[in-house]
Amino acid sequence: MISARRSGSLDFVLVLHMHVPHVMRHGRWPHGSDWLMEAIVDSYLPLIDVVERLAREGVDTPLTVNVTPIVATQLADPRLPAEVRRFLAQRLEACDADEQDLDARGDSELANVVRHWRSWFSARAAQFEAIGENIIGALARLQRAGRIELMSSGATHGFLPLLARDESIRLQLLVGRSEHERFFGRAPAGCWMPECAYRPSGFWSPLPDVAPRTRAGIETYLEEAGYRFTVIDSHLASAGQPLDAYGGRRSSREFRPSIDRSPYGNYSIGAGKNAVRALVRDPVTTRQVWSRDGGYPGAAPYLEFHKMRFPGGLQLWSVSGAGVSLGDKQTYSAAAAAEAARFHAGHFAHVLDTVARESCSVDGVLVAPFDAELFGHWWFEGPEFLGAMYRALRDRPSIRPVTASDHIDSTSATPLELPAGSWGRDGDFGFWLNDATAGMWRRMWALEDRFWNVAPEALAREDTRVVLAQAARSLLLAQSSDWEFMISAGEVADYGETRFSMHASDAESLVEALEHGEGFEAVGRLLDVLSERDAIFPNVLDSVAQVLESHAVAV
Repeated sequence: MISARRSGSLDFVLVLHMHVPHVMRHGRWPHGSDWLMEAIVDSYLPLIDVVERLAREGVDTPLTVNVTPIVATQLADPRLPAEVRRFLAQRLEACDADEQDLDARGDSELANVVRHWRSWFSARAAQFEAIGENIIGALARLQRAGRIELMSSGATHGFLPLLARDESIRLQLLVGRSEHERFFGRAPAGCWMPECAYRPSGFWSPLPDVAPRTRAGIETYLEEAGYRFTVIDSHLASAGQPLDAYGGRRSSREFRPSIDRSPYGNYSIGAGKNAVRALVRDPVTTRQVWSRDGGYPGAAPYLEFHKMRFPGGLQLWSVSGAGVSLGDKQTYSAAAAAEAARFHAGHFAHVLDTVARESCSVDGVLVAPFDAELFGHWWFEGPEFLGAMYRALRDRPSIRPVTASDHIDSTSATPLELPAGSWGRDGDFGFWLNDATAGMWRRMWALEDRFWNVAPEALAREDTRVVLAQAARSLLLAQSSDWEFMISAGEVADYGETRFSMHASDAESLVEALEHGEGFEAVGRLLDVLSERDAIFPNVLDSVAQVLESHAVAV
């Protein structure tokens, strides 16, 4: 139950963004289904556990959680329960092997950490069984109980401002909305713009040789899809300097906001009764958690992510301090880490309280959006930190934790005109469109044109509808922003290139068949492969039809 707003208090909206690209049925390790398993076991299950435990304590946890449609699709995959059980069994086998080896070596300290891991993995296995091996169902129950609010996003986390066709943007958003309703039983009020990327209306020319043309702003498509709110980075509201969402470092570019606008105000993107509310990312609290240099996850007692014991991969060491080499890491102490999490939760509540007292915003809101996988996977103690934070906020009357919808339902907004930008490095589109990825975008733009040019006729013919449906799925998968991110980050560039090329090639082959008026017979073998490997979005043709109808009205 959300408490009544106290005079002079500041609403606090914590947004967690659950996203992993489509990896189910694309191998296991290192970038296949085990990627998703790590997110489930390390983050999603612990977060659900914390919310359920605090509910039993009578502590509100009004989280706003974005489950991207491609994640929801994978969580509902009938093969997922067996994959989770396999992954947990593998982890427990590693515990058995490491404990035996460490006991034989007389290393009781590390052996005790292994026993801690056995208890922890056993608890996750019991929890997974207790929720009926159904994470979608557990999240839906928490929403129905008023414990959390669920948001949606673009179908495959496509980078909306760089898509060439308006129809492609609409398809990402409509499929996302449709899939959310299918899984969770209600329409989402909020849409997480992938990478928090936005562009306003005006001339669109992403590369020098692309002829400029006038296009609507992203908010237009959000409104059309029925969304009420989204999240933007603070620098888009001229509230601060861009922060790199994937590391917390300041932009390398000089940034001078044109207006000193508070990030704690209530804003909408444009005017009108259906204008989309813009929840502005708070730069102060963001640095406390994201920053590699001064953020909480870098504290000495916490689990060291990068050091693992071969061959089982168990993490047995602590961060141990700034600049400590992997070879000098100290043995992990779960008790010391838990104490640090409670301390940092109290400090975070104090930071929120300080901001509330200094913001001077009437009916204001502090929005803290993070990748959900930060809590648990990257920062093992993160879920317990969140639980301790919500407990601590009960003693802070200046802060009212609420869901995003609870806040916007009780406030009005000031219209804003926003510039283009994202929450990525330098706050622009450069991490997704650069010399290394420009060729991918040129290929995508040509593919978009071919798909939407052939779609009306293919949709009207019964013998080509199955081909069109799979072409739409492959097009959406090729549009995932993850592939460009991997290439620009450099760590798994070859995987990003391979996955983009795979899905683009699939879509091109299917579209070519449609261009020649050919149906299932011409591409039956490819369809058989894709119906097994990329079996997503079963109702995608309904959204294609809706897009074509909307586009016909718009033009």
